[in-house]
This record gives sequence, structure tokens and C-alpha cells, in this order.
Amino acid sequence: MKTDEIADLATSALFGALDDPALNSMNFLNEVALHYPDAIQLAAGRPTEEFFDLADVHRYLRLFCRYLADELGYSGERVRRTVLQYGRTKGIIHELVAENLRLDEGTEVDPESVVVTAGCQEAMFLVLRALRADERDVLLAVSPTYVGLTGAARLVDLPVRPVATGARGIDLDDLVAVVRRERAAGRRPRACYVMPDFANPSGLSMDLPTRRALLAVAEAEDLLLIEDNPYGLFHGDADRLPTLKALDTSRRVVYLGSFAKSVLPGARVGYAVADQRVRDACGGVGLLADQLSKIKSMLTVNTSPIAQAVVGGRLLASGCRLAGANARERELYARNLRRVLDGLAERFPSAADGVTWTAPTGGFFVVVTVPFPVDDDLLARSARDYGVLWTPMGHFYDDVTAVRALRLSFSTVSPDRIDTGLDRVAALINDRLGRPAVAVINRDRLADGAAGEP
Repeated sequence: MKTDEIADLATSALFGALDDPALNSMNFLNEVALHYPDAIQLAAGRPTEEFFDLADVHRYLRLFCRYLADELGYSGERVRRTVLQYGRTKGIIHELVAENLRLDEGTEVDPESVVVTAGCQEAMFLVLRALRADERDVLLAVSPTYVGLTGAARLVDLPVRPVATGARGIDLDDLVAVVRRERAAGRRPRACYVMPDFANPSGLSMDLPTRRALLAVAEAEDLLLIEDNPYGLFHGDADRLPTLKALDTSRRVVYLGSFAKSVLPGARVGYAVADQRVRDACGGVGLLADQLSKIKSMLTVNTSPIAQAVVGGRLLASGCRLAGANARERELYARNLRRVLDGLAERFPSAADGVTWTAPTGGFFVVVTVPFPVDDDLLARSARDYGVLWTPMGHFYDDVTAVRALRLSFSTVSPDRIDTGLDRVAALINDRLGRPAVAVINRDRLADGAAGEP
């Protein structure tokens, strides 16, 4: 074929959402660190690598195989087939997941309502794809919103309507107003996506009265809630609160879970609990989980049984209790959170500075508000000239261009690097405002690190 006969494609001839900024954000946020390997990483919301051990993967795999043989009575051939062959679409560790929810969350779920997915991202997609019936359907989401949710909604042509965060993680009056406005316009709000515990990106949580009130609003407005809970085990020094699913008595909550933070991100195993009843055209009644399974069978066929076996082995090793098994991780994140909050207070001691920040009690994130727009160009300058990475909050808003805030993630860095990173963030902010930094900033440390730290 001649060079001038090669068929090229234009994005205008492809799926329209491919040009949407939401679909670029995830790759950008995952890859920006690769372009600045010497910069201190305060951007990605990844779990700590301090306790990773390759030997654990083999140990968990063997433990799960022994469970299949000794507890479930599988023959050697069936054990091999279960772990190495194509498997059940809804997963092979659903009973262990259900037991973990019972023990850690106080939530009783039918194992058949659990769909084990290729990461929580697939669980989001399956739920949104199932709920999007026609062009009238819309999704509500607390804003700012996890960019993976926004991107998944784009892929299924489901418009997202923002709901205000408020001081307690969600503004319930605004939620009701948005629901009623959309219905008055002839649209159909299918669900509201929420992250009640240490939300990504805001770091905010809902208190117990707000959780109960949200469930009451969902009941009164006939609305499903999609609860995403990747950070609930990492509650710092505060007491854990019950999930919405644990409080749910009317099957209003579709629960999304992930083992990325609590077991291994490399396993890419998440799940959805979808125990809502679905009536078919013939009058038969099944579970929403069964409908999600149909979609999954055409998307990923099944979640890697080997990856599930590793996660299953980790559950078995801890007696299906991950809360206690993650105690050292929780303490590390709590220590780092205190370091960030104390460090910001030292570097910006005056409220008149125009620099403020959230003060979450757990999770991975602190949001810093500044008196100037924050965008990807400023991030590039920060990485190149100051040697520190963070996340522009504009990635988490829909159709908002001038966001004056940045997100700091403290989950993968040591206390010393937090200090150095905050020095650099403070230097950037003060330089941007045309004023000297406060005395706490060590300029020698800034200069030494800019040349590349270990």
C-alpha cells in the first residue's frame, strides 16, 4: 500500500466522548509523574508500598488453593481449574467478600448479590451501564467528583449533574433541588454517587446524622445511592462510622468496594454489591447483580481468577477481617495526615494569606485553596521548577475552568519528603503571590532536592 493510501482516523469519526477532558484526566494524572521522576509525589492517590512483599502473593495463592481443597472439598483437578481456567462471571471469592462485609462493616449481604470486578472502576461502569436506559436518564454526583466516575458516565452517555458538597459531605437541600429540577425538565435521575468516607478528591466525610438523612432523602425521592468506599478503613484517629450500606434497610444503596488500598492495587480486584430486586418481562424476579453479570460477561468475561485467589488468600489469612489487618497502614496514613496539616499551618500561619485547606480525619487527601487559578500549566511549572507534584482540582469538576485549589496526597511519601514537598509547594504559592516564604522553608533543602532526590 502506498503511504498516501493509509487510512487515518479523526476523533470526530469516533465515539464523541473520546474528546471529553474527563477521559484525558485519568491518563494524565497517572502518567504525569513519569515525566518528572525526581519530583516529590504528592499527586497520586496510591496506597503505600512500604509493606509490599512479592512472597505474600505466593503465600496467599497457596492459602486460597488449600481453602478450596480443605474447606470446600475440591479435588486437585477442580482447584487447578478454578484458579487457572475461565471462571464464574460474578467471581469465585464472593462468599469471602460477603463474610468480610459482615465482619468489617456489619453488613449482611447475600453472596449472590456480589459481583467481583476488574477493579472498582469496572464496577462503576457496570452499574452506570445498567442504569442508563435512554436519553432521559441522568446521574447525580457530589461535586467535586472522582474523575473515574465522570469518565465512566461519559462512556455510557449518562450526563452527570453536580450536587453541592456542603460542610458535611453533601448538601441535602441541593440534592432534593437537583432531583426535582431534573424531573421537572422531563429527565430521570437514576442515582446519586457518593463517597461518604474521606472522599476523593475533597477528603470530606459525612457524619452519622447526615448519612441517615441522606438515606431518608433517597427513600422520599425514590432515588438509588451508589456508595463508593475505598478509604473507609483508613479513618485515622477518629472512630469508624457505619457505611450507608450498613444503615440501608430498603435496598437503596448499590455498594462499590475495592481491594486496591486494603490488599494489593496490582491485583486489580473490586466488587459491587447489587442486591436490588429486578423484575423481568415475564414477571420473574432476580438481582441487579445478575444484570451486571450479563454486562460483565461481554466486557471482561470474568475477573482474573488468579488475582481473585490472591485477594481471597489475603482475606483468609486475616480471618476475613481487613480492618485489623490494615492497622499499620492506617497508622502510617494518620501520621502523614498530621504531618501535612501541621506543616501547612506552619507555612501559612495567617488566615489573611488567602491560603486555606481541608482538615480531614482520615483518607489520603488534603485540598488546599489558593487565591489564584490552578491548572495543568501551573502543575508543570511546579514539577519542573520546584520539584513537587500535586493535582489541580479542576480535574474533578465538570465544565469549570478556573478552580483555585490543588489536592495533596500523602499516602506514598515519608514524613521527611512531606516536609520537603510542603516547602516546595509553599515556595511555589508564595512566589506566585510575589511575597517571601515564611521562615520554616529551608531553601537549601529545596535547592538540594531539585537536582534529584533518592
